[in-house]
Amino acid sequence: MKKILIINGHPNPDSFNFAIADEYQKGAAASGAVIETITIASLNFNPNLKFGYQKRTELEPDLLESWEKIKRADHLVWIHPVWWGGLPAITKGFIDRLFLPGMAFQYRENSVWWDKLLKGKTAHIITTLDQPGWYYSLFFGRPSVNQLKKSTLEFCGIKPVKVSYIGIIKGSDDLQRARWLEKIYDFGLKNK
Repeated sequence: MKKILIINGHPNPDSFNFAIADEYQKGAAASGAVIETITIASLNFNPNLKFGYQKRTELEPDLLESWEKIKRADHLVWIHPVWWGGLPAITKGFIDRLFLPGMAFQYRENSVWWDKLLKGKTAHIITTLDQPGWYYSLFFGRPSVNQLKKSTLEFCGIKPVKVSYIGIIKGSDDLQRARWLEKIYDFGLKNK
């Protein structure tokens, strides 16, 4: 059985991102997958990596539990909106505090290279936009995707990383949202 971890990076529980996370979970449950979840905004932690990598800040219990879930998972599903071209601050803080040297990757001594400590896992980024995905990619260079997919997940050995854009959210009606949720359910059902 595939072990799936759904990581919801939207801080607002009334957002469409929460409906996306719920629908993915329903689909994955119907497939028989083992599912765990992390709702980043519900965690009790300081998102500020105050000392960078110069001095280790103790991980709060919620971050330690989140790290255990990440280690157990075969497949990580990241759900977040794009705000100002990037991730919500709380999601970025979660990554800063948790994807650390010695945990997610390890720099090699006297080398520009590093070891990828999360090899063997896959991921799917599902991100909501107030513009078409093609426009975000073509005109803005998809900075949130580059940051999460390339500079975080692949940097730590997670491959392949699929990306799905959901949008235009602003002004979408109930019928369009229902179509998107059907697509998300199918992603969960197929463990994508």
